[in-house]
Amino acid sequence: MEKQHTERLAQLCGQAVEQRVCSGVAACVCFRQEKRWKQVLAASGRSADGASGIPVRPETLFDLASLTKPLCTTLAVLALAGEGRLDLDEPVTKLSCCRDWPEHWQQICLTDLLHHCSGLPAYREYFRDFQPVQQADNRSRLFRRVLGERPEYTRRSRCVYSDLGFLALGDIVEKVSNLPLDVFFREKLAAPLGLERQIGFRPLDGRTGLHASAGIAATENCPWRGRTLQGEVHDEHAWLLGGVAGHAGLFGDVGAVAGFCRLLVDCWQGRQDHPNIRGETLRQALAYSSPAGLWALGFDRPTPKTSSSGDCFSPESVGHLGFTGTSFWIDPSKNKIVILLTNRVHPTRKNQQIRQFRPWFHNCVMQDVLGCL
Repeated sequence: MEKQHTERLAQLCGQAVEQRVCSGVAACVCFRQEKRWKQVLAASGRSADGASGIPVRPETLFDLASLTKPLCTTLAVLALAGEGRLDLDEPVTKLSCCRDWPEHWQQICLTDLLHHCSGLPAYREYFRDFQPVQQADNRSRLFRRVLGERPEYTRRSRCVYSDLGFLALGDIVEKVSNLPLDVFFREKLAAPLGLERQIGFRPLDGRTGLHASAGIAATENCPWRGRTLQGEVHDEHAWLLGGVAGHAGLFGDVGAVAGFCRLLVDCWQGRQDHPNIRGETLRQALAYSSPAGLWALGFDRPTPKTSSSGDCFSPESVGHLGFTGTSFWIDPSKNKIVILLTNRVHPTRKNQQIRQFRPWFHNCVMQDVLGCL
């Protein structure tokens, strides 16, 4: 039966490549059986188009893009909250490191940023006002723009998915912890799980970053930077920040993402705690729904009838998408996890076929691979 599951998952991955959703894909399905986790892994395609591409393996690194938000920044905020160093419900300007932030930030709490209901706009193309060069003032210039944004709607009246809020959260984590975000993630979040060699940031300044022993999936032939990106972060604003940011920047393989997802389910259900995150803090975050939408704290929930997770995940499920073509979905009631990593933006972000492929893929996995378990 296990061989049959692996073959079906590999077939689904192969269809992603055949349908030109991406050049390469890796997937992992996890489920609990006989009181322990089991997983099925598969991969297909090549790391890049043309002669430079090598076969994708489960160990191939992908640019995880916005999976950085839940797996790094949200968990970092929860870790610091569990230590009493952050209060999720107090305005951010109560923090000593944020007291000089503009007046319109005085009502915004960490929960508002995590729920994407702070009033901040979804996105701004700040990078177009920068040269694609690593410069010492990039950080200060970029954060002046973020902090200067005026609210576009009344706080908590609705949810607008916002990169800007998580840029701010990443900055807060660094200032409160006195650690660069990549170091905090490696030492406090990934290393306790034994995953620090499989998931992490790749800083552009040459300091220690995640090593790619099995290759890295290429992303876009970027017009702004004038080259195809492979091993450096796709997101322009994360790139301006040296490859490390609160909204994007993580690279990882499918097994590492699965490891974090299994830990989340085990914490949620009281079987295990992360060494640096209080179990009760994490359980409350995953179970909590925002006042204006379907968001848990830092995690998305399935949108009825139109979710990228398809039709089989229960309403209390959580997950997240990444712009580069990555995603994970966790169903705690069924003890089932599905991770899909692709490089759908290679060679261009104009390729939108992932929008149809994702829900179809998840339905097939839940019905064909997991349906009989």
